[in-house]
Parts: sequence; C-alpha cells; structure tokens
Amino acid sequence: MSELQYPARNVCIVLLTGLGDVIHGLPIVNALKADDPSRRITWVVEPMPSAALRHHPSIDEVVVYHKKQGLRGIRQLRRDLAGGRFDLAINFNVYIKSAWPTLLSGAPHRLGFGRDRAMEGTWLAANHHLPAGPRAHTQDLFFEFLQHLGLPKPETPEWRITFTPEERAEQARFVAENRPVVALVPASANAKKDWLADRYARVVDALERDFGYRTMLIGGPGAREQAIAREIMDRAEHTPIWALGDSVRRLMWLIDSAQLLIAPDTGPVHIARALGVPVVGLFGHTNPWRVGPYQAYEDLWIDRYTEPGEAPDPSNWMPKLGRMEDITVDDVLERVQRAVPRMRPRPVAGEG
Repeated sequence: MSELQYPARNVCIVLLTGLGDVIHGLPIVNALKADDPSRRITWVVEPMPSAALRHHPSIDEVVVYHKKQGLRGIRQLRRDLAGGRFDLAINFNVYIKSAWPTLLSGAPHRLGFGRDRAMEGTWLAANHHLPAGPRAHTQDLFFEFLQHLGLPKPETPEWRITFTPEERAEQARFVAENRPVVALVPASANAKKDWLADRYARVVDALERDFGYRTMLIGGPGAREQAIAREIMDRAEHTPIWALGDSVRRLMWLIDSAQLLIAPDTGPVHIARALGVPVVGLFGHTNPWRVGPYQAYEDLWIDRYTEPGEAPDPSNWMPKLGRMEDITVDDVLERVQRAVPRMRPRPVAGEG
C-alpha cells in the first residue's frame, strides 16, 4: 500500500456522465483498489451510465444522482452520502453539476481540476487541484489524478468490465443464433458527430455481400438515433439486426459479442476498447487523438479532423464542422479489410 498525498481509506468518486467518461474512470478505481484492496470506493454517477458500474470488482457502492429531479435529487443525494464517511472525494468532471456531489460527500480532502481546465466555477468545490496542464486524451487526464495522489500511471490500463452468468448465457444464445457480427452505431449524442445514413446502408450491404458478416445496429432509445437507424434499415438491401434499446448492460455484452465496431465519437467506442473489440472510428468533427479508443486501433481510425501533414495534437479540443461528410464508404471498407486479421475468434471468451 502506497502512502498517498491525502488520506484515502474511504474514497468518493464523482464521475457523473457520459458513458465514455465513466468507462475511462474504471482504470482509476482499479489502480486505487490494487494499491489497497481494503480501500472502500463509492462512485456517484447519473442514471444512464450507472449500469456500466454494476458488478464491477473495484467498486463497493454506486450512488445514483438524479440530477434531473432538481432540488429533490440533491436532497436524496445528501441523504445517500451522509455520515461523514469519506476521507477523499475525487471530481473527474469539469461542469458545475459535479459540484453538489463533491461538496455533499463531506470529505475533508476534495480533489479536482483547476480553473484552467474546469468550467463554470466547478473548481471552487475542491480544496485540492491538479497542477495546470494542457488538455489531453480523457484517459490521460484521469491518470493525472493517480499521479497527483502518488500512484504510478498503469503501463497497461485495465477496465475489468464484468458480466454476470445470466448475461453470459444470454450472450451465448445471441452468438449461437447469428453469423459473426459487425456492430454499427448510427448516431451519437451530437448530430454534428454523426456519419450519413445512406453511407452506413452501403457499408451494411458490403459487409454482408463481400465480407460475409451479419450487421447489427446498436445504440440508445432516443428518437433521433432511432430515426437514423430506421433510415439505414430502409436503405440497405440486407437487413441488419435491430439492437437499439435502453439497456446499457445489454449494449455492453452485444459489443463484446461483435467482431468489430464501426462508430463515430460516442460511448460504445470506449466500451469496445475496454473489451478488446477492434474499432473503426469515424472522426471529423472531434479529435480522435483526444476522444478515440485509448492507445489502440489508430490504423483503423478514419481521421478527417487532423489536417494533412499535421502532427496529431490531443490538446486540440475545438470541433470542426463539415468534416464527417469527407469520410467515404471506401474509407470504411478499407479499414474493415485491415481489421479482419485481428478479429477475435468465436465464441467470445471470458471477461472483458
């Protein structure tokens, strides 16, 4: 057990959303737990990504913050965190909504980003701050917290996403009933990050016709992503598996069942990275060196964000409009061809 910068027998993690950021938090709690298996870790999170934390071996308690309930949600959060039980709160978020759980933790030591990287006065909720530094890949930003506490950055990050026997059984039935599957994410939370539905449909047909893969559309229940998925279904000659829904746990084991994921900048990209599923990333609006799969599959990315001849710069966070349209169907299929040799054998084995 290391002697950390602050007392840390009982730690409150404040990492509310989104899904990709929550996945990036898992190597942090794994490192904290590996340093001291008796250390107790409580994670405060919003409802949607909370399911991703269930059954995780390094998390002792998940507290769900119902931010949309306003004052009622804050009162419930105060009750859930009451008792003065935390030595240390770590706020990984940069927006003001994370100030409430940080303060309500009651921890005498509260660590967060400084005002150079936090927004909306969020830094005021912390009494310890990371040193000023450049923006970077989200995973590297989170590793700064470990280094500040006195723990080394892991040489090989571990996410340890864990599935229950019941989820494994359901996954096994899915795999048995389908040919090898390539998963596609038709939409992100931001329409400007999305690729074009008609091009997805042409990729679906090529994957079925030329590569022999069954395709599967995955994502959430939102009206916009459902509409885009429906357009892909209508345009494609081959019918993909419709797997959109509101279960994050099902989304996770579906990704784990896939041979490959094709997606823009969105949470499933990071789930796939954590589970070792190759990712063809579609990047133009956002910087893949800041938000792409962490240190993996770079040769499968389609990077229309970085200017030709320009060195990758993970500190560049400004979006670029109109770049997603520059990604062609041939670009995607060429990356699929590259990915084929590294696809995992079936059946899916073990934990992520």
